[in-house]
Amino acid sequence: MALSLLIVSISFYLKEYISPDSDLYATLSLVSVAGVVVMVIAFSLGLGAMPWIIMSEILPINIKGLAGSFATLANWFFSWLVTLTANLLLDWSSGGTFTIYTAVCVFTAGFVAIWVPETKGKTLEEIQQFFR
Repeated sequence: MALSLLIVSISFYLKEYISPDSDLYATLSLVSVAGVVVMVIAFSLGLGAMPWIIMSEILPINIKGLAGSFATLANWFFSWLVTLTANLLLDWSSGGTFTIYTAVCVFTAGFVAIWVPETKGKTLEEIQQFFR
């Protein structure tokens, strides 16, 4: 996701210095669209499912309902926040907007790598030990 967003941001930055009549401008437009499509696919296959996977594998049974509701609320709140701010940020700077999104993706990948435990082949009790 971060790589595709970085490609989109670079193409937007480059488009600021190229004449709209040139072939390179049209190519950069296609690169921007392709980068966004790749990001959406990567999100759907990876990070988009993360809240639902974490809820099903990490949360203990006794708090699964309440914690699942909170996780769903947080997921939809941040989706709403991105939707709300996207047009404002794009009016400010298209390249800057996708640079911010790239930075958030890199931060998220680091956060997941450090703080989200591997659950493959572990029981719920072993996973809960990770958080104690």
